[in-house]
Amino acid sequence: MILNNFIWYNKYGDFMKYVKIEVFVPENNEKEIIEGVNNFLKDNNYDYVYSSTKVKGHFRPLEGADPYLGNVGKVEEVDEVKLEFRIKRENLKEVYEIIKREHPYEVPIINAMELIDIE
Repeated sequence: MILNNFIWYNKYGDFMKYVKIEVFVPENNEKEIIEGVNNFLKDNNYDYVYSSTKVKGHFRPLEGADPYLGNVGKVEEVDEVKLEFRIKRENLKEVYEIIKREHPYEVPIINAMELIDIE
């Protein structure tokens, strides 16, 4: 393997660059997000390759907000799941747009982290 700016080449010499996506969503909306991005979650002979972890989300909508949940000026606590999955970097913009379209929040938290392939 060759390490070049944290990008590795696999044993076949193919350029492999992935992004890990992490998104927080109310528990009831997990399926919409995953259904929307599943075409990008395929890995070999599998699809729906992702993980989810239950978390508590916290936020306070400020004046001018149009919250999906909660009330302006009040701190809210919501049962959420953190969805995590890996996609090819070249699909990042399309996956980001799908998540924004399917996510119920006015301003969803979507984190993208570059990964290296270690095969």
